[in-house]
Amino acid sequence: MSGPSQVKDVEIPLMELGGRDALVDFLASGVRPASEWKIGTEHEKFGFRTDDLRPPTFDGERGIEALLKGLTQFGWAPVEEHLPGQPDRVIALTRDDASVSLEPAGQLELSGAPLATLHDTCCEAAKHLKEVRAVAEPMGLGFLGMGFQPKWRRDEMPWMPKGRYKIMREYMPKVGDLGLDMMTRTSTVQVNLDVASEADMVQKFRVSLALQPIATALFADSPFTQGQPNGYLSYRSHIWTDTDADRTGLLDFVFEDGFGYERYTDYLLDVPMYFVYRDGQYIDASGQSFRDYMEGRLPAYPQQRPTMKDWADHMTTAFPEVRLKKYLEMRGADSGPWNRICALSAFWVGLLYDQTALDAAWDLVKDFSLAERHALRDGVPRQAFKLPFRNGTVLDLSRRALEISAHGLARRAKLNQNGADESIYLAPLLEFVEAGITPAERKLELFHGAWGGNIDPVFTEYAY
Repeated sequence: MSGPSQVKDVEIPLMELGGRDALVDFLASGVRPASEWKIGTEHEKFGFRTDDLRPPTFDGERGIEALLKGLTQFGWAPVEEHLPGQPDRVIALTRDDASVSLEPAGQLELSGAPLATLHDTCCEAAKHLKEVRAVAEPMGLGFLGMGFQPKWRRDEMPWMPKGRYKIMREYMPKVGDLGLDMMTRTSTVQVNLDVASEADMVQKFRVSLALQPIATALFADSPFTQGQPNGYLSYRSHIWTDTDADRTGLLDFVFEDGFGYERYTDYLLDVPMYFVYRDGQYIDASGQSFRDYMEGRLPAYPQQRPTMKDWADHMTTAFPEVRLKKYLEMRGADSGPWNRICALSAFWVGLLYDQTALDAAWDLVKDFSLAERHALRDGVPRQAFKLPFRNGTVLDLSRRALEISAHGLARRAKLNQNGADESIYLAPLLEFVEAGITPAERKLELFHGAWGGNIDPVFTEYAY
């Protein structure tokens, strides 16, 4: 979940810049040649106190703000937010083109810099985790990568003092039953990838939407709720089906003839707003229309019109399975350990950054019907690899997608200092497919076996 956008806050109203056409142009401005494509990897993780396994609060000597301040020793610059009647609080960090931020219940997120190779982004994630450990261990804190908080109830999770989250916290129960769980008890890993043209964007968008359930199956790692099996392998993925239908889902229109930047702009214009961010303050505009805002008729901010920064902020409040900004964001995977952070980026880079692989992936999915795409989306959270599909299962689709990805990475031929190409980062996924078992199922075996029905060992055996 993003904070305020980094787009320069130009005071000229959007209508004077060209209105809807300016919004379309903003999306299209991310186009760049393949030689300039980058990889931006993001991952979230749950903090816990090592003595009682509870999530750390924001305040206090062992709180999240203290952790953020401790990380400044590594060159991170603090970002403060002001809430009415409260002192400024450190709620994020920046360094070069990367940032560290907080999800609503204090899940710590690294938004990595745009980097040239998977070797670079994997090193970046490792460096970040090493820095976090150096600060967290003396504080008696640890961090866990999973898709859903395995032990604590929603009402036992803390809330971070961010104005954006206050508005969302009040709005979510009006539009779904699981939105507050999404905010407080989920963690994900995603990768942001570039496009070369509108046609390239359309092909990549369609392929990644159709294969997002495959990523969900490969990374399924959220089988516990409040210390017990919940009946799902990716409960995090299931949660998105009952969060807010206006801003989530598979975006069926992406597969319709004529799809492009204009159609996605119209979709975003119809996503209800959350807020307007002005002078360091969030104005509650939840459920209101950005189209009305364009016309100066926003009830929460009457007779005012949006700037391009308002549009960039609004874009961050849509949460489909794949999200378009100036680049594409893959959003379907549970968080996990370090090697799966690298593997998520590798999976999608192999599929989307090599044209031969992209064409092969499109051949794999192009005849999926709307009903089949939705059956995959709805069935994978519970069954993962075992979900039937046509004459086989999702395991068969996963095996084929990984094969295409591995060949794409080999053709990219980006070598590390040992001469290995980027396909090495697919290793954990290949292992899951070979065994036919997801990360979630491995944890369930431990829960019913060596752990004796106790979830607590997950915090020690799987911590970073």
